Amino acid sequence: MDIQGIINQIKQRPDFDKAGMILAHNGVVRGTSRDGRAVSGLRVSVDHDQLRRILDTERRTPGIVDIIIEIAEDRRLSVGEDVMVLVVAGDIRDTVIRVLERTLNAVKQTVTRKTEFFV
Repeated sequence: MDIQGIINQIKQRPDFDKAGMILAHNGVVRGTSRDGRAVSGLRVSVDHDQLRRILDTERRTPGIVDIIIEIAEDRRLSVGEDVMVLVVAGDIRDTVIRVLERTLNAVKQTVTRKTEFFV
């Protein structure tokens, strides 16, 4: 996953002059689960139809120039590896932060399913 490559891709858009902010989220595999158990890795599955619906909706938010997401799926990821990169470009800080948070929460709640591997 290449955040800078995604940012460069967004900057090539003909309407990029409307952007005043690019915000990125980079999720990585933690060494512990939420309940504190040691984790050796995880696997993520993705509901692509639901992801498309979320992105279609959020991209229509006034002020949003683009949203790009990459998710490492269907392979075992080790501690420290990138799980997800989400990049949102838009007009002003309030809009971009709100859309990134809303998109990230929707993806985590309805798009991805993870299986943790414990030590």
